[in-house]
Parts: sequence; C-alpha cells; structure tokens
Amino acid sequence: MLYLKRKIDFFLSAWKSNPDRKPLIVKGPRQVGKTESIRRFGEQNYKSVISINFVEEPKYKMITTDGYKTEDIIKNISRIDPSKRFIEGETLFFFDELQEFPEIATALKFFKIDGRFDVICSGSMLGINYRKIESNSVGYKSDYEMFSLDFEEFLWAKGYDDSTVEDMLEHMRTLKPFNEVEMSVYSELFLDYCILGGMPAVVREFVEKGTFEGSLEVQRQLIADYKEDIRKYAEGMDQTRILNVFNHIPVQLAKDNKKFQISKVASGARFRDYRGCIEWLHDAGMVNVCYCMNFPELPLQGNYDETKYKLYFADSGLLVAMLDEEAQVDLRSNKNLGVYKGALYENVVGEALVKSGYRLYYYKRDDSSLEQDFFVRTANALIPVEVKAQNGMAKSIRTLISGKKYADIHCGIKFTGSNMGYGEQIYTFPYFCAFLLKRYLAGVDEKAFLEGAYSKDSHISAGDEMN
Repeated sequence: MLYLKRKIDFFLSAWKSNPDRKPLIVKGPRQVGKTESIRRFGEQNYKSVISINFVEEPKYKMITTDGYKTEDIIKNISRIDPSKRFIEGETLFFFDELQEFPEIATALKFFKIDGRFDVICSGSMLGINYRKIESNSVGYKSDYEMFSLDFEEFLWAKGYDDSTVEDMLEHMRTLKPFNEVEMSVYSELFLDYCILGGMPAVVREFVEKGTFEGSLEVQRQLIADYKEDIRKYAEGMDQTRILNVFNHIPVQLAKDNKKFQISKVASGARFRDYRGCIEWLHDAGMVNVCYCMNFPELPLQGNYDETKYKLYFADSGLLVAMLDEEAQVDLRSNKNLGVYKGALYENVVGEALVKSGYRLYYYKRDDSSLEQDFFVRTANALIPVEVKAQNGMAKSIRTLISGKKYADIHCGIKFTGSNMGYGEQIYTFPYFCAFLLKRYLAGVDEKAFLEGAYSKDSHISAGDEMN
C-alpha cells in the first residue's frame, strides 16, 4: 500500500533522538493516519514493537490487573502472548485505541521511571476521555495532535518536494507574482484538495487512480463512521443533539450569515441545551469552532463570546461528502462549487489555520454589516484575514484597517483565486498559500510588513479575483 509521507514522521524522529523523551500520546480524529504512521516508525526504528489495539484485542485490558508497574504489565502481556519480545532499549510499546482503555495512561509514569522501553499511545475520540488520561499521567507524557493531510502533505503525495513549498513561500515574501503555469497548476491541485479533503484513504485512492473515481464512496463511509462514533461514545439524549448539529453544518455554512444558529437545528432548541454538543464535536476532532470576538483588539485569548460561533468541518472532504447528489456530480465532473463555493473556501482556509497552529476567531458587529472572516496576530498587531470566493470589494477589512477605533489593526490579508497583490494596506495571496501563513508571518520583519514595505520593490497592485 502506498505510504503517504506525513509531518508526524519528522516529529517522531525528533522525539526518538531526545534522550529524555517521555511516553507520547498522539491525539487526533479517527482515520487521519495515526496508526499507520506510528507502526511504520516502529518497524523502521525498533527491533521489537509490542502493538496492542484495545478495540480489536479487549483481553489486553487485563494487563493492569496486578498494578501499573512496567514489570507487572510485561508479565501479563507475556502470559497472553508469550511470543512478544521485550528487548531493553530496542522495544516500542504501542497502545492503540487508547479511548477504549484510558486507565493504561496511569502506567506511563512507571514506564518513564523504568526507562528501558519507549511508549506511544494513540486514539481517536480522546477529547472525550482526555481529562481522565491527563490526570493519570500528568508530568510523565508528551502530546502530539495529528490532523488529516494539509495542502503541503497533499503536494508531497502528488510527488512535489520541499523546493515547491519553499518557492511558494518566497513568492509570498517578495510578492512576486506566480507565472501562468504555476498559477494554473497550483490552483488546479488546490481545487482537487478542496474536493477530496485530506483524509489519507481518500487521498491515496485519488493518487493511485488519478481520478475522483471511488473518492465519494470513501468520504461517505467516513461520514457514516463518524456518526457511528457519535452513537457509540456520546451519552443519552446528547446523541441526537450532536447528530443534529453535525448534520446542520453544511446548510448553515452555505448561508451569507455563517454564524451557527442553534434555533435552526431543532424546534425550540436553546444554546444551553446544546453547549456540550459543540464541545463534544470539537473534542472529538470533527469540527473547528470559530468564536466571535467581543471587539477586534488584542489579546485574542479570552476576548470572545462563547455563545456566538461558526462551525467548520475539521476536514473539508466531510463538507463535500454531505452535499446533495446534484452538487456532487457537478463538483466532480465540472469542478463547479455552486452555492457552496464561499463555504468551501472559508472551511479550507479555516482548516489550514488550525492545522498550522492557530485558533479561530471572527468578528461581527451587531449594529452594522461589518463582518470579518478570521483574525491572526503578530507580536504587536492584529491582522484581519478575508476569504473571497468571487470578485468583490473587501469592505469590512478596509473599515477595520482605516477605522481609528481599531488601534491594533494596521493591515490585512486576503485569500482569493487571484495572484499576489498589495494595495490599500491589504496583502492578497492565492488560496493555495493559506497553509503557509504562519511560516510567512514568522519570517517577515513585523514593522516592514505592517507598513507595507514588502510591496515597495514589487510594484504590484491587487488584481481582480479569478472565479
């Protein structure tokens, strides 16, 4: 089976090279490739891998019967399967589907103190059980959060190397426009990525076949699996509420006002009854929550209204898979995004921000039409981020930049279907550069960036967006 290179590969190598490494917990939603990446790492770096899946092999839940010390656990594993080998300094314990047996986290402290073996745990739906795991292993573990493929990993899957990404970043730094071939190729690749999403099973199918054939079936199976997880792990009445919220996300994203309205989910629905449902979906890694800021100023943390939010799918492929039959045919045969165009691009840019380490915030002023899609920050400034699906003026972003009451805002960033641009204190980048935003901002001189100095040598003005 084709292995897709992932960013976790580099993290795991760095983790192993740290002499003071702690047991590792890899968190993330189901089917994003956790097990595959960890197994491959184990096979390449250890003489023995003790792989235990608590869903497939529930008998291993008995290994802590005599306590959580390393020798007791090894003794009980050996009783269940005497063929497993425990070579000091050359063995990796891989506890998979941790959500089924969170108690094993108590053993991580003893594995760390013992020091003879490496341990990696992984599981989906961990958000739901993570408080118990955290309290059982605090101070004795490291965490890594894994997502579905981002656009960079998608480019790797398609055969592009790091030089392609470096070249994109250089274009952003210099505001040098992409040539016609680059714009055409990267835009086409990004549109494929939007339609497919980043779930490894979907991407692998596409790379191996070179067509969208079968991709929708794989996406829909993933949706079915996610709904099955909700029924399995959510309790009582919340199951129906969570499913209602999940099913309503595409409909509400397709509207001009993308604020998620609980009242539309079910008759008489109120926020206080559904609050835990939003948290549940977020903790399960199924959705990204974008909170409405109280006022567009720093700091971002704590400066938001938890009752006002937009909901995006954590993987755009889930949004695509939930569209109706006609939209699906049009999307895959003509790449026509229809009424979902704005929703899909906003979802993908939000997803790119989350995958690169940002939390999501937006702003909507109650007494006017002023609304801003996202915000990121530098050390001293707040930067509004606009996602434009079609030609049009970015009115809100201009108001924020020019308004005297928005003291932390000096310039903005706009993602569109067009080439590089700069004008009226707004940097314009193609959609396909969204995954690089954090790297770009980390590499620029803040003062020069805020003052638009990066545009001085390029003589570029923001072009018309392409449809």
